[in-house]
Amino acid sequence: MSKAILRKRILKLVSNYHQVAHKPHKFVPGKSPVRVAGRVYGASEMRRLVDSALEFWLTEGRYSKQFERAFAKLFGVDYVSLTNSGSSANLVAFSSLTSPALGKRALQPGDEVITVATGFPTTVNPIIQNGCVPVFIDVDLVTRNATYDQLKKAVSKKTKAIMMAHTLGNPFPIEQVMKLVKKHDLWLIEDCCDALGSTYNGKLVGTFGHLATFSFYPAHQITMGEGGAVITNHPLLHRGVRQFRDWGRDCWCDTGKDNTCGKRFAWKLGELPFGYDHKYIYSHIGYNLKLTDMQAAVGVVQLGRLSTFIKKRKANFEKIYRHLKKYKKYLILPKKEKEADPCWFGFMIVVADGAPFTRLDLVNFLESEQIATRSLFGGNLLRHPAYLRLKAKRTVGKFKNSDKIMKDGFWIGVYPGITGEMLQFVLNTFDRFFRKY
Repeated sequence: MSKAILRKRILKLVSNYHQVAHKPHKFVPGKSPVRVAGRVYGASEMRRLVDSALEFWLTEGRYSKQFERAFAKLFGVDYVSLTNSGSSANLVAFSSLTSPALGKRALQPGDEVITVATGFPTTVNPIIQNGCVPVFIDVDLVTRNATYDQLKKAVSKKTKAIMMAHTLGNPFPIEQVMKLVKKHDLWLIEDCCDALGSTYNGKLVGTFGHLATFSFYPAHQITMGEGGAVITNHPLLHRGVRQFRDWGRDCWCDTGKDNTCGKRFAWKLGELPFGYDHKYIYSHIGYNLKLTDMQAAVGVVQLGRLSTFIKKRKANFEKIYRHLKKYKKYLILPKKEKEADPCWFGFMIVVADGAPFTRLDLVNFLESEQIATRSLFGGNLLRHPAYLRLKAKRTVGKFKNSDKIMKDGFWIGVYPGITGEMLQFVLNTFDRFFRKY
């Protein structure tokens, strides 16, 4: 029996297995979980995963290249680099700004980088890990993003970059941010890990800054299980991203390729002898942050579902928003910039001052009905042990909103796996809670 026939039979069996083992469970209100996020997949993802495994090319391969080409086309950018997570994407994106190839614009230890206090730690950690100084600012209470005024106050003579996320998929005020970037000749890294598919003035977020990062963890808009990506239009930044991602080596050959530069044994770098193998010359203190081709195989199928996923996230968000508006006396609901069209990661709620109940009262009620909730990641990171110990940092102003969100905020899911039946149960549960008030 030929390989082609065997492969066809195996993949047919995978489809059959999916129908039996992965069929959806009946939703039982109050018993079945309504998660905040999760994988939405079908037999196609499983077939591609197995197809990749049958080749046993376990590192980056043809599916990685296929995904990178499709992702680059989606964003209209020149360069895409896959990584093993969104956090790794943040690390190599920021590290690329320290490359000596950038000359005087390269970031140096002690340079300041503006970021926000409210968010996920791996948006901030690369700043610290590269010896730069994070400058923390507060966020707006309804958009949960930085404001132009706060950013403007944070700029100093030492400021060299801005690195922050589009919180829960909600674009920060990009037009105003770009004015500061251009005025002060700053680098901008857009952390789009929660914001794949969000737009600003009709343009995808991730296409405004010098670099942008994405995550493909199961909670995000598409998934590879684990995985991330960095995009850029700048060849030197792309080269830096690849070099830091791939052990810090000077060589930019793709995995499994040799002599892309055409002079593999004709380099003279550092104090190495002439002709030392370029594949083993290291220009940076780097990492190994590549992903596997099996992950990329899943991502290729998921990327084809992205437009459907975006529509469902937006529809779920709008239904929740319309329903909860009647409780705006007690709840601070999300708001977006007028130019923004978010692909929402979650629905954020902050319990208003003076409400006759606490965040924990509402969260515990929802959780008792199997409706999952989450805090806005680290809340105010400055209150955490790791950042309290951080000596090289600067803070601008007070953090009233970050503390409020930390104390009184949480979010619920809008991901495509939440069915109409589930969503109606969520809304009914809010109604039952508010009958007491």
